[in-house]
Amino acid sequence: MKLWMGNVDPGTTDEELQEFVTKYGAPKIATIEHVTGDGSRPAVTLTFEGPGMEMLYRMAQRLNGMHWKGRELVVQVLRF
Repeated sequence: MKLWMGNVDPGTTDEELQEFVTKYGAPKIATIEHVTGDGSRPAVTLTFEGPGMEMLYRMAQRLNGMHWKGRELVVQVLRF
């Protein structure tokens, strides 16, 4: 199960990401993939083992639009 999180501050560490999503009810992140692009809106893909789709959708709703580190996050559930 994966969440895509866009517009993440480029200096954000994996540890900060884990702490942030855990604060809002996420389980431990299995993997973090930093998505490359032109650098204007850095993103990450967070992979979780265990939570169901319903939990990920609730997390995405909670985190989407939230301001963190001076940026408004865009969060979506990836289904594939």
